[in-house]
Amino acid sequence: MTQKTVVLLTNLGTPDDLSKKSVRRFLREFLSDGRVVEIPSLIWWFILNMLILPFRAGKSLKAYKSIWTDQGSPLLQISKQQQQSLQKKLGSNTNVALAMRYGNPSLGVALKSVMKESVEKLIVLPLYPQNSATTTATTFDHLAQTLRPYRNLPEIHFINGYFANPGYINSLAGSVSEHWKQQGRQRFLLMSFHGLPQNFVEKGDPYYDQCMTTGDLLATILGLSSEQWRLSFQSRFGKAKWIKPYTSEVLINMAQNGLKEIDVICPGFSADCLETLEEICIENQAFFLQNGGEQYFYIKALNNREEHIQMMEDLVKPYLSS
Repeated sequence: MTQKTVVLLTNLGTPDDLSKKSVRRFLREFLSDGRVVEIPSLIWWFILNMLILPFRAGKSLKAYKSIWTDQGSPLLQISKQQQQSLQKKLGSNTNVALAMRYGNPSLGVALKSVMKESVEKLIVLPLYPQNSATTTATTFDHLAQTLRPYRNLPEIHFINGYFANPGYINSLAGSVSEHWKQQGRQRFLLMSFHGLPQNFVEKGDPYYDQCMTTGDLLATILGLSSEQWRLSFQSRFGKAKWIKPYTSEVLINMAQNGLKEIDVICPGFSADCLETLEEICIENQAFFLQNGGEQYFYIKALNNREEHIQMMEDLVKPYLSS
């Protein structure tokens, strides 16, 4: 009997459409996750539903409108391209499926579709290079919860990060070098990662250290000195202290101190999304230019680049043959 294997790619998720109802539903699911917000549930329910969603949904909808394409959500569109490209590489003996932690296609629907095929091996690849409780761990939680009704479970392999993987680092370096050839190299390279509450790190979350490792490895392979690059964190939420330095403050300060040219890359995002296309390309670019900067370039996420898909294949290959 031929073994039936499924590779499941996962990412964060996106609203279904450009409606306030859809954005609100997505935000509620995302911000109701106890891995994302560690506040007592009853207190947080009141804050979320009475204070945050009535105001944030409209603001988020405006941001999504600025990046939405004719095909819909950029994150979902790119994720489908990644799924199709990896499927071509792995061939017909392996089924590559796609699921989002929040929103659609949901993990439940994706698993229901593949589990009826009598799957014998399930390889889960969350597309978060750096491991965090707020991304990788909540995906594992949700996977376990979603599989509970199934009696005949397949052999399961869960890949929990690839922050120092040579294929990943080389792919990042290749994208930077390609950008420099096309647009010219600016004086400084800023590596902006998604932020995380400081107390999460103090509780043992490995994310901060893994971001630092990724940054050091990328700077090394690019041959950058310490004066030519820096690492920062974006996407803060709420009033709590988050890991520093903050991307917006770094850009403002550097522009005010005379830096005129900068390249920005977001190594922690495997696909361009709201945080890169709106927050980095629009909002943070404005901060830099309004404070004295003159040249600001965003280097795209790895998205559907050939080297990125090859890295995914290399990550899952050991489990295909085990």
